[in-house]
Amino acid sequence: MIRIVVVDDHPVVRDGVRSMLASVTGFEVVGEAASGPEAVDRVLATDPDVVVMDLRMPGGGGVDAVRVLRERGSRAAVLVLTTFDTDSDTVAAIEAGATGYLLKDTPAETLFDAVRATAAGETVLSPAIAARLASHVRRPATSGVLSAREREVLALVARGRSNRAIAEELFVSEATVKTHLVHVYDKLGVGDRAAAVATAYERGILG
Repeated sequence: MIRIVVVDDHPVVRDGVRSMLASVTGFEVVGEAASGPEAVDRVLATDPDVVVMDLRMPGGGGVDAVRVLRERGSRAAVLVLTTFDTDSDTVAAIEAGATGYLLKDTPAETLFDAVRATAAGETVLSPAIAARLASHVRRPATSGVLSAREREVLALVARGRSNRAIAEELFVSEATVKTHLVHVYDKLGVGDRAAAVATAYERGILG
């Protein structure tokens, strides 16, 4: 019997995943949680084999929860099930200790197989995630280095400037600003302005 804890901040999603898993012979859902900290408490209390974990949740995300579980010596294997597939999400989750990473559009049977594989200690990655991780590994070290202009654009984004305002301040077109931001997102492995600013501060690129 594979004992499972389901973690997702959306009740409808959590209930759906729990119901699907509970219907499978050989699976037992022993707990659920709606945030990272709650997940840590539930996992430590129930000692499951597998934790099916969302990543971005109010009150504490999945990556931090995975890291804390590893630090606390939990034996549970974590299978990430999320809608987010950016480099910043996938790499952070795997580095924190997640065993597998699937997207929420994964077919039910694939999820069931992934839970079994995760419980057996195997690494499970959806094709899209595997491709992203391979790209991340192959990416030259210099790819994360922003040009002077890209840093300038990002600094203005951090100050709350819109693309139009940045274009006016730098005397370039709005399309040029968008192009710089696309390059910034790619180099930092993020998908939006907020994540780019946060990652830049974490890496010491800004401030």
